[in-house]
Amino acid sequence: MKNVLIIGATGTIGGAVRQTLLNETDDKLTLFARSASRLSVGDQESVIAGDVMKDADLDKAMVGQDAVFVALSGPLGQFAKKIVAAMDRNNVSRLLFITSMGIYNEIPASVGSNGNLENNGVLRPYREAADIVEASDLNYTVIRPGWFTNGPVNYEITRKGEPFGGHDVSISSITDFVKNAVADETYYSHESVGLNTK
Repeated sequence: MKNVLIIGATGTIGGAVRQTLLNETDDKLTLFARSASRLSVGDQESVIAGDVMKDADLDKAMVGQDAVFVALSGPLGQFAKKIVAAMDRNNVSRLLFITSMGIYNEIPASVGSNGNLENNGVLRPYREAADIVEASDLNYTVIRPGWFTNGPVNYEITRKGEPFGGHDVSISSITDFVKNAVADETYYSHESVGLNTK
């Protein structure tokens, strides 16, 4: 059993990871969200209403955690700085951070290279966040999913420096990867991985 902090618990991926961990593990979850009142929780869960930009909120959430999972949108570079610093202050080392495919210009033309950072400035905050996480002393895994679909668990993993393997990935595949990475702190440790449907 692990104590897992989910930052962005009300989002699509945060909510899906929450359900997978509840259904398939005995992990204890702490759900961190701005609008925590929207969440009703069971025995395995607790909720903290908080703002990622407030150190005191993050410090409160980090107490006793074994792993931190982050799925946010917005100024991700700023968020990553705050989260990494809070984890360092509270001696929590395992970080799983969702960014996006294309941040290293790794999407080949066959998949759609217009989705790469060089053609799509929307990805800049995702790249900033990945750079901050990778430069940290944490036991991180940066996760770069393709476009979300509702299919079954069926995915391949590409490493940083390898071309991305496909355009889409099912939400259930992302949650399966996260479940494995929570359970095993050496699973793709200190790596940035792409996830796409096989």
